[in-house]
Amino acid sequence: MTAWLYLFAAILLEVGATTLLNMSEGFRRLLPTSGSLILYGTAFFCLSRALRDIPLGIAYAVWCGFGIVCIVAIGLIVFRQNLSFTAYLGIALIIIGTVLASMAGAVRH
Repeated sequence: MTAWLYLFAAILLEVGATTLLNMSEGFRRLLPTSGSLILYGTAFFCLSRALRDIPLGIAYAVWCGFGIVCIVAIGLIVFRQNLSFTAYLGIALIIIGTVLASMAGAVRH
């Protein structure tokens, strides 16, 4: 259970870092750039802790899937980005795949 909390924290930190990366304007703004680097480092630390108990493939699939969905939501809400129907369909498939991968992660060999 602790590993999944570390993974969840890693995802949130990575989403925050990616959001700040967008706000850094190509590393031209010091505060968002610094925050992004700090959050990425902390995210990778949490991911490394999660990998003690969660298989790499499962952890990475969940990390990417939830990270993508969160970043898309932030893009829509915060940055007012628009998506096509096809993009929404792709995101729905990512969510389905992420859920299936995390369910498969419960089985240890």
